Amino acid sequence: MRKLKGAMTALITPFKNGKIDEAKYAELIQRQINNMIDVVVPVGTTGESATLTHDEHKRCIEIAVEVCKGTDTKVMAGAGSNSTAEAMDLASFAQKAGADAILSVSPYYNKPTQEGIYKHYKAIAESVDIPVLLYNVPGRTSVDIAPETVFRLFDEIENIYGIKEATGSIERCVELLAKRPELYVISGDDAINYPIIANGGMGCISVTANILPDKISTLIHAGIAGQFDTAKMINDELFNINKVLFCESNPIPIKAAMYIAGLLETLEYRLPLVPPSSENMKKIEEVLKKYEIVR
Repeated sequence: MRKLKGAMTALITPFKNGKIDEAKYAELIQRQINNMIDVVVPVGTTGESATLTHDEHKRCIEIAVEVCKGTDTKVMAGAGSNSTAEAMDLASFAQKAGADAILSVSPYYNKPTQEGIYKHYKAIAESVDIPVLLYNVPGRTSVDIAPETVFRLFDEIENIYGIKEATGSIERCVELLAKRPELYVISGDDAINYPIIANGGMGCISVTANILPDKISTLIHAGIAGQFDTAKMINDELFNINKVLFCESNPIPIKAAMYIAGLLETLEYRLPLVPPSSENMKKIEEVLKKYEIVR
């Protein structure tokens, strides 16, 4: 089982006239490959998976696999739901399509107990053979995957190998790695990519990498190699953009930034998401002037 790690990008999903712009999606993924990103992550939160149909969700996975085939860049497909059966179906599809791993967000809205979370992930992981990365983002789901539940899943289920931690808590990451050093902790908050790596984290799943994949790949590769001065320097350099990309709910700002930078031809979201306010649009535009956007 290959445990995916390193610089990973939480891909946006480009739309054109209300539909997925497949050609642009493939182009954006190729740009990630060209800039040394280790793993692309289609149809996560940043990919607006909550408003994609299941057919659209699956097509995004297929495109990512097609573009990455024959390259060193792997695919970790989003396969989460508040319905265990639906998550299992998406995970099974991802495996059949050729994805290298899945990322599965904790069940949202229905607020399961820790026992429910455990059984949810156990069922998903046992439905596939490929690696499974837990995804903890209580700010969106209203439930926290408690460390004890993480340890139980990691200890008992072979293909659950780590967790994307998006609590924003360094203390949580320290606790996880202090008690399970073999657990792969992946940063889910760009602002703290460096401290998580310095603490023993094995990579990040980055929003910022959509627009600055070269910077994120260099930061993460340096950090994992123990080149902490370089990693911290880049993390500090990215502070302003990491902050502005969360001035409104993700992925509103990152898609706006990519549009301003000319990486997207249209600025489209799926309702209930809408473009940023004019004030925030100006903030994003001003911050972008500080960075060189590679093509």
